[in-house]
Amino acid sequence: MTHHPPVAQVFIGYNPRERVAVNVLTDSIQAHASLPVQIAQVRLEQLGSVHQRPQDPLQSTAFSFSRFLVPYLMGYEGWALFIDADMLCLADIAELWALRDESKAVQVVQHQHQCEAGQKFQGMPQTPYRRKNWSSVMLFNCSSCTALTPTYVNTASGLELHQFHWLKDAEIGALPAEWNVLLDVQSIPPEAKILHYTLGGPWFDDCLNCAEADRWSEGHQLLNAPLHPPLAIAR
Repeated sequence: MTHHPPVAQVFIGYNPRERVAVNVLTDSIQAHASLPVQIAQVRLEQLGSVHQRPQDPLQSTAFSFSRFLVPYLMGYEGWALFIDADMLCLADIAELWALRDESKAVQVVQHQHQCEAGQKFQGMPQTPYRRKNWSSVMLFNCSSCTALTPTYVNTASGLELHQFHWLKDAEIGALPAEWNVLLDVQSIPPEAKILHYTLGGPWFDDCLNCAEADRWSEGHQLLNAPLHPPLAIAR
């Protein structure tokens, strides 16, 4: 029997205004990974008739609802990680992948994020609700998420989806807090593994001075390093 190495399947939410953020996040995941990682982007233009939900005035990203199609895209088999575009990975994704718990349908960082209604990056709406930001990093046990059919994802309310009404509470597992650190919302732990620029990152001109802007800019510079560095000249 041929032995196949484990492969972590990761889906990143794609937002046209955050294309550069998606690319930096992708590179940061791969740069730290000790196992093969297959990364796909959740792009509306690639979902065709599967995602027919009209734009909601309260959604701040293109993937606000399409993220819940990940189990369907996996054929309701195996495991998959969904992650928002506005993040930066600082650690080995294999550590997160190893936390898969077969007794749970989904695993998330269970923030207690209290915010006020208003605006965040680029004038996008900031909406308070129970279990806010839980859905920004989701480790799906896809065979246990069959309730997330395209029909349900297209018709359920935003709160039903993001508050996990499609599961029993006992089916929602917890991930360590360092795997989804909300910048400019909470203090940054020294062991932070994924930074979440939830109020906007330095790829937006109105967020240049956000927390950990320099760290993201370093990742951006690495991604855009010259293909052929100049040769040193002996003197």
